Amino acid sequence: MILIVSCQVTETIHINPDGSGTIETVNLRDEQSYMQLMGSDYAAEEKFIDTTYVFIEYITKYAADFVKLPVNEKEIFNKYKDVKVHIKKSSFDKEFRTTISLNFDKIENVPDLYKTENYADNLKHNYALAAEEHYYAVSYTFIGNTFKRKIIITDQEELTKQQKKIQEIQSQLAGFKLVQTYALCYHFSQKIKSVSNSRAILSDDKKSLRIEFALADCYQNPEITALEVILD
Repeated sequence: MILIVSCQVTETIHINPDGSGTIETVNLRDEQSYMQLMGSDYAAEEKFIDTTYVFIEYITKYAADFVKLPVNEKEIFNKYKDVKVHIKKSSFDKEFRTTISLNFDKIENVPDLYKTENYADNLKHNYALAAEEHYYAVSYTFIGNTFKRKIIITDQEELTKQQKKIQEIQSQLAGFKLVQTYALCYHFSQKIKSVSNSRAILSDDKKSLRIEFALADCYQNPEITALEVILD
């Protein structure tokens, strides 16, 4: 919950003329915000991790457990096989960043990258997917000249539970000045004709857009990040 109120999350997508492209999510801890929350414990923090992995490495390493999984779970994990994760946590550099990226042929084939680390842990510890507490799913489509970011609520009960938790945390931290942003940055090969969210800021050439939200708002109401972009 501390991360929810002291982080900057950025989702960046580049789509080429043939529909291929790249997607990247970056979760960056805002140090000024985190310092306020941790007080004197902030200076005592000692951590250093700098690691990169591709999801297929987890499937290979834990193959003995993977082969025993139901077919539907294998299919879910295989969607992530080419996803790359870079984690840097450095108290010395004051940089805590997780970057998750994927090159895709079609945006429809992109899995929900926000679940990548959870699924890697599932393979590592042989946890059942049914035990996960995810309450929404992110997916994308690009058909003709229309791009869509879709959000589906998958567990209404868990959403309600998380909403209460976040509201409690926010009320406790009301006196702090915290940075907690969630940004969507999308780049297309054609000009943007219209965007469903009026808060979108277009680039000068009208081929890119950026929308910012409060991160806690996105966790409480994920559907506000759904988007439709129509290109010329």
